[in-house]
Amino acid sequence: MTEAVAVSVHDTVPVWRGDTAGDALRRTIDLAKAVDELGYRRYWVAEHHSTPALATSAPAVLAGQLLAATTTIRVGSGAVLLPNHSPLAVAEQFGVLASLYPGRVDLGLGRGAGGSAEAAARLGDPRGRDFADQYTELVDYLTAPGTGHRGVRAVPEPVTPPEFWMVGSSVGSAAFAGSLGLPYVYAHAIVPGPAAQALAAYRGAFRPSRWLAEPYAGVAAIIVAADSDARAQRLADAFVLGQIRMRTVDPATLLPTEEEAAAHRFTPQEDQFRRGRIDPQFVGSPATIGPRLRDLLRDTRADELFALTQVPDHDARVRSYELLAKVTASL
Repeated sequence: MTEAVAVSVHDTVPVWRGDTAGDALRRTIDLAKAVDELGYRRYWVAEHHSTPALATSAPAVLAGQLLAATTTIRVGSGAVLLPNHSPLAVAEQFGVLASLYPGRVDLGLGRGAGGSAEAAARLGDPRGRDFADQYTELVDYLTAPGTGHRGVRAVPEPVTPPEFWMVGSSVGSAAFAGSLGLPYVYAHAIVPGPAAQALAAYRGAFRPSRWLAEPYAGVAAIIVAADSDARAQRLADAFVLGQIRMRTVDPATLLPTEEEAAAHRFTPQEDQFRRGRIDPQFVGSPATIGPRLRDLLRDTRADELFALTQVPDHDARVRSYELLAKVTASL
């Protein structure tokens, strides 16, 4: 791995047709073991609700399994969507993880809901407070042992608290993270356009804090690396076809297999969506994606790259991260 830019994994635990959620979760554990051996810096899992194709409803539970299966890689959430939770519950969950695995736990936070409005209404903090208030309470629980927040303590109180991060996909979220003095990851995988603008806003708004003396920023992108451009495109098409079907036919569908995607004939409208999802990301052979990743890192000045690889073939997924490790080592 390059020393200049750390490389990490962002995972949504996709569930492909013919598999169960258990299959997908076990493959996530296998992938975490593989990238741990490859020297990746972090392994983060997202939070989604009421979406059968993405088995990431409980980041803290899954993070515990990943920590138990690995040895050195940092593990955490990308992100826990704090409006969905009581800060006390999050503090207790991550307090357990940080007590068991001190120095290896990250707590990435987001301001969104990660699912439908109906799901969010059944998950949220019952007091309906704004994010800043929730964040303050959460920090108090995890950084003030013996005191907690207004006399309430989140137990266990870890000796080494989790590392706090913010994750977002807007210029506003970036500036907010900077104002808190937190490290920040911009989700280029979701909104690819303003990555450089967002990270510039983050640095402009940054204020030194107990967490950081200087800004530290990452960018999360979809990366599908294969031994040929054609193979990478075919792999990437499966997830994109799944997104199309979830948006137009069946929100509860599982993701299609590679064979289904290869047999599908994209309509002009579908192909426009496909190109909009794939072209701004990094899909191809190492020779194809290497220069484009170099440009992304130069333009954003990111300190860390998070790779989101959603493909139906598990061996090909591991191979993608193997190839990415080689690409980033030469950037």
